[in-house]
Amino acid sequence: MKKALGLRSSGSSSLGLRRSSNGGSPVGESSPKSKPLTVGELMRVQMRVSETVDSRIRRAFLRIAASQLGKRIDNLVLPLELLQQLKSSDFTDQQEYDAWQKRNLRVLEAGLILHPYQPIGKADAAAQRLQKIIRGALERPIETGKNNESMQVLRSAVVALACRAADGLSDSCHWADGFPINLCLYEMLLEACFDINDESTVIEEVDELMELIKKTWPILGINQMLHNLCFTWVLFNRFVATGQVENELLSAVDGQLDEVAKDAKTTKDSVYSKFLSATLTSILSCVERRLLAYHDTFDSVNINTMPHIVSIGISAAKILVEDISHEYRRKRKGEVDVARSRIDTYIRSSLRTAFAQRMEKADSSRRASKNQPNPLPVLVILAKDVGELASHEKKVFSPILKRWHPLAAGVAVATLHACYGNELKQFISSISELTPDAVQILRAADKLEQDLVQTAVEDSVDSDDGGKGIIREMPPYEAQTAIANLVKVWMKMRLDKMKERIDRNIQQEAWNPRASQEGLAPSAIEVLRVIDEILDAFFQLPIPMHPALLPDLVAGLDRCLQYFVSKAKSGCGTRSTFLPTMPALTRCPIGSKLGVFKKKDKPVNSQRKSSQVAVNGDTASGVPQLCVRINTLHKIRAELEAVEKRIITHLRNCESAREEDFSNGTGKKFELTPAACLEAIHQLSEAVGYKLVFHDLSHVLWDNLYVGDASSSRIEPFLQELEQNLLVISDTVNERIRTRIITDIMKASCDGFLLVLLAGGPYRAFSQKDSQIIEDDFKALKDLFWANGDGLSTDLINKYTSTPREVLPLFRTDTESLIERFRQVTIETYGSSAKSRFGFPLPPTSGQWNPTEPNTLLRVLCHRNDDAASKFLKRTYNLPKKL
Repeated sequence: MKKALGLRSSGSSSLGLRRSSNGGSPVGESSPKSKPLTVGELMRVQMRVSETVDSRIRRAFLRIAASQLGKRIDNLVLPLELLQQLKSSDFTDQQEYDAWQKRNLRVLEAGLILHPYQPIGKADAAAQRLQKIIRGALERPIETGKNNESMQVLRSAVVALACRAADGLSDSCHWADGFPINLCLYEMLLEACFDINDESTVIEEVDELMELIKKTWPILGINQMLHNLCFTWVLFNRFVATGQVENELLSAVDGQLDEVAKDAKTTKDSVYSKFLSATLTSILSCVERRLLAYHDTFDSVNINTMPHIVSIGISAAKILVEDISHEYRRKRKGEVDVARSRIDTYIRSSLRTAFAQRMEKADSSRRASKNQPNPLPVLVILAKDVGELASHEKKVFSPILKRWHPLAAGVAVATLHACYGNELKQFISSISELTPDAVQILRAADKLEQDLVQTAVEDSVDSDDGGKGIIREMPPYEAQTAIANLVKVWMKMRLDKMKERIDRNIQQEAWNPRASQEGLAPSAIEVLRVIDEILDAFFQLPIPMHPALLPDLVAGLDRCLQYFVSKAKSGCGTRSTFLPTMPALTRCPIGSKLGVFKKKDKPVNSQRKSSQVAVNGDTASGVPQLCVRINTLHKIRAELEAVEKRIITHLRNCESAREEDFSNGTGKKFELTPAACLEAIHQLSEAVGYKLVFHDLSHVLWDNLYVGDASSSRIEPFLQELEQNLLVISDTVNERIRTRIITDIMKASCDGFLLVLLAGGPYRAFSQKDSQIIEDDFKALKDLFWANGDGLSTDLINKYTSTPREVLPLFRTDTESLIERFRQVTIETYGSSAKSRFGFPLPPTSGQWNPTEPNTLLRVLCHRNDDAASKFLKRTYNLPKKL
């Protein structure tokens, strides 16, 4: 075994050890009167068991054997038998006996309850009894006499658990072969193979000792595969415990891993796979702590251990990936090179760590020389150190790692190239112009790059792709790249200032319709002027790459304009902002005149939702100011085309421009702002309509129209004030967007008209004959927007008034027909079996009015001033007469 594993032994035979004359522990001195140890006694010595304890256990074993004559000794639960055979009188004192008893009980707990061979159900009676006995015994020792009741209860519970099998009772005894307790016990036995006086070597009789240890396999449930795995772990653990310098131990681990790899490929045992994964993960974790920073771990003293440690790490990783990982099995094995992948990771990790250390060293050198004339910049010092690090890597580490990764040196220099490149980029991004220090740094970086690339090329001569992959990892430190980065810094500064100016101007903007002749916001005129200034300054920069950098600048200007657009519409509300909250459904009171409510009895604006935007008194969000915002956004959108044409003119005057640079529109157009303007104009136009109708004119619409007697609260006051507002809006907004805004006002007016009719609350009550008043008022509303042919087109009016035209006929329909139609559509919607406590289920309010929609029909009935409708609503939904 020593020869197979390449292990050193302690030299002299351990069986030559002698007992001391007083019968104590073995000593190294030989004596003519002492006799040599047996292998069993050697095992005792190796496990540091005293002769006193050994003698006590042997006596107990003799008694056990005598009581079990003719029975299989491996079917005994040894801790149970020892508990019964040994009494407190067998120990030097009660404290030692108590500790011994507790230890045996814990072994039983571990083997039968915590880690049993067969799984235990939560309600297993024997397990509960044993747990209770153990808890009690840990507080107060139990009597262990043969006929003692507590001992009989303990034996009953232990035997019931130990002799369980998947198909009932078994003639096999399982008390120490559950996972992982059996592996822990077996590990202790394997540790006995090492010399107690020299922990890095095995004893001379290791073969004999191993044969003895293997006799425990039936008891512990160990097989050859588990032995190989455990012994691998013990060897590795011994290497770590002895200072990680013993090559023989590493070599033995490496050899054992070959056996483990064979086992892993042939077995499908899930339990073995679980512990295989845990063990190899622990080994790999320990190994990789060293390999991920191998520059710190290995030096001239211990460099000879590195090949073995790498080999162990790769072997463990291969088994974990190839034999355990389900992901790997789903792929073709050719797609995954585990060894190469791991080595790649080690190289990159270690060199990044080493680079960080050199960086700190260079910084210290710079601070130390700051008082000297012309001190070297940090990046110049760092370039020199990185070159030396690359040379050392190529000479010392790359030859070792090349066994698993053919491009080890190439990966190393590519990593260093990237590390230094990151620092170089950070430096360049921190300066606004090329200084003498910057020139010195760029020259040092150029020399370093040449050396690193040369190493990569030499290392890749024999590779399949000729080193193209590694070279692609090393983007050059080009001067143009540095200049481009400086220009990008220039762009960022100006774009940031532009955004700050936008914030400042927006805060001061009053959106005054009289601020300019075209009804535009001064802040927008300022934004467009700044864009022209930035573009002029950009094309005056003394750089050769205007076409390449232009897309970044245009994108930045685009984002700034989009930001202005978002600020221009911010806080102005949307359609839903101004819609009032619908009151709860009520039924019309019966027994009074049609004008059941007096206007003075109604709470003014009681149902209007509080606005989340500024009210009419705020000059920044009144309807005229909203119109200025819309004008402004329309102007910005229209001006973008002119800006894009000026950009093309600039490009034609650039020395480095090619035909495709100005013929292709990509990168020279504003992509975000046009769509943002359209979306904002749509939102603001709707806000104008719904703010005007539901906020500014709510006193003549929501609070007045059809309150009480419909004939005395008609639509004319609303139309008069609406017309006045339409005249102001028409004079304020740009003629190109006038139709859109007037259309949105018409849509809002129609929504408001319907909302009064269908959700006006208990202050509105309509008889069937009121339908003519309602239809006449609706015609007057449409005529206002038609304006004798000078307003909106007939097609446009018909398109956006279709919903009221479909709903209004319901108000001239008789109550019985309405009720019958409501019942039919409710049954169609919910089914004939859908019944509430009072009748049909209450249809939800969607706000999408329709003559065939249950909620619309219900609301017409709620506002129908007659007895039949009121009784139907009382009977069907128990609706109240008032809020």
